Amino acid sequence: MNTTSPFSFLESVAKQLQPPAWLVSEVQQRLVLLLNHVLMQEKEAQTRLARKKGSVVHLRAGAFALDLLITPAGLTDRAPEAMPPDLTLSVAMDAPWVLAQSVLEGKKPPVKIEGDVLLAAELGWLADNLRWDVEEDLSRIMGDVPAHALAGAGQRVLAALRDFMARSPRPPFARGSGQATDLRADS
Repeated sequence: MNTTSPFSFLESVAKQLQPPAWLVSEVQQRLVLLLNHVLMQEKEAQTRLARKKGSVVHLRAGAFALDLLITPAGLTDRAPEAMPPDLTLSVAMDAPWVLAQSVLEGKKPPVKIEGDVLLAAELGWLADNLRWDVEEDLSRIMGDVPAHALAGAGQRVLAALRDFMARSPRPPFARGSGQATDLRADS
C-alpha cells in the first residue's frame, strides 16, 4: 500500500520555491509590529519581557526563521544577524497536516527548546496568557456592531474547520505523530 502523501509533490515544490529577500524582510517586520501591538495591550507581558532585555530569540518553523531582540521597553525588534541567540524555538514541521490539526484542536504545536531556561519560561507564560483581541481592533476601524458580527462569523468558520479536521481521518504518514511534544531546555 502506498503511504506517501498526495501532497508530497506540492511539498517538494514549496521547498524549492524561495520568496525574494525583500518579501521575507517585509513579512518579518510586519510580524514584529503585530507582536508588539499585542504586547502593548498587556502591561504585565511587557514587564516580564523587559526583565530579559537584550536577549535574542531565534524562532524557526520549517523554512521560516526570525530572530527577535527583546528591547528595554519589553517589546521586540528584529535582531541583527551577528547576534547569537540566547534561546532557539523550533516548531516541528515534519507533517504539516498534523501541525494544522493540532493547532486547530487548540493544542500547542510540538516545539524544540534550546537555550536560556528562564527566557523560555517567560515566553511560555506569554504563550499561555497573551491573547490578541481582534474584535477590539476591528471595532476601532468599523465600529462595535460590524466588528462583533465579523468576529462571530470568524469564530463560526474556525469552529467548523475544527469540526471538519476532527472528523477527517489523519493521513497514513501522520498517524501516531504529533501527539508527543519534545520540550527540552539546554542551558
